[in-house]
Amino acid sequence: MFFGLGKSSQLLPPGNTLPGRPQPLEITNRHAVNGNPLQPPFLPHFAQAIFALGCFWGAERIFWKTAGVFSTAVGYSGGNTPNPTYEEVCSGQTNHTEVVLVIYDPSVVSFEALLTVFWEAHNPTQGMRQGNDRGTQYRSAIYTFDEAQFSAARLSKAAYEAALAAKGFDSITTEIAPVGTFYYAEDYHQQYLHKNPGGYCGIGGTGVRCEIGS
Repeated sequence: MFFGLGKSSQLLPPGNTLPGRPQPLEITNRHAVNGNPLQPPFLPHFAQAIFALGCFWGAERIFWKTAGVFSTAVGYSGGNTPNPTYEEVCSGQTNHTEVVLVIYDPSVVSFEALLTVFWEAHNPTQGMRQGNDRGTQYRSAIYTFDEAQFSAARLSKAAYEAALAAKGFDSITTEIAPVGTFYYAEDYHQQYLHKNPGGYCGIGGTGVRCEIGS
């Protein structure tokens, strides 16, 4: 990722982060792959999930290809700076991580199945990096919308950590927390690998199966 050179490995005290701006970044409210909206309102029976698993270009593609997912969008969450820019997030001065917002139909795909996709798609043991991408913006995270998601995420973490340990991996460092504010990333980041098929993707899993969504 071109701005992925920020090597910050520690979050800042909230009062030391960048001030940001009151205005959201403008995006085109149409998914470049399936034509569905990126922004609410969504149909009332749809649910939302937010995952961070490294560079959000490749992460988003994994989820838009998942059956039962209605829409995806990339953005920033988990930090303190309102409406940050990509450059600000990559500076390590916002405390945000790169995330994917997943809008899905629970009658087709369960949250547990999405957790399986999440765990198997990256290495959640690496702390403030993912592969060669280093910095707080690449940390692994699950931001939950209700107690059921929070509980399912915690249970899945314990189960997958045991599976990883059996293969010699370190403990999982994934952050699991109630969702704060999701800020949409700049328009050119949305569905980036569809618009730029030869673009960079540093996402890669451990090869260890996660059974919780079976």
